[in-house]
Amino acid sequence: MKRQSVLVYALLILVALDLGVAAAAKADFSGTWVLDAAQSESVPSGMEQTMTIAQAGDKLDVDLKIKGPQGERALKYSYELNGKQTEFTAEGPQGATSKAKRTAAWSADGNSIEVKEEIPVQTPEGPDTVYDTRKWTLAADGKSLTIERKTITPTGTQQNKRVFVKKA
Repeated sequence: MKRQSVLVYALLILVALDLGVAAAAKADFSGTWVLDAAQSESVPSGMEQTMTIAQAGDKLDVDLKIKGPQGERALKYSYELNGKQTEFTAEGPQGATSKAKRTAAWSADGNSIEVKEEIPVQTPEGPDTVYDTRKWTLAADGKSLTIERKTITPTGTQQNKRVFVKKA
């Protein structure tokens, strides 16, 4: 009986250590990231993007600067990576805004995150919803970040891939 108890305790300790390693292995997205248009897909000609990310535990604060033929834009947003739905203000065309819902969570391996958004929109046919999903994956060496995006709108589905390289 004593030997069996020792084995059970040993197994519990191994499981706890394994869970601790998995929890500590979450990706760190912090830093300044520059779009690599050559590795990306569906990037409009002349577009530049720079993203600065501050990460504190399960929260990402993102400052995104976009330069293109139509001018410059700056966007700020935050992700709470806890899997709970939150409300945020979505920006649309011509400065229109709407209250939207967002869920963001870590992948099981802690190397990527998935963000899902539901954004109400007004169409000529009446109210509708845009569904936006992004998967962020950090390369094993931490030097590149890939964001795969799928957007389902009332007029169709778009997909793109943005690859960012970390600025030294």
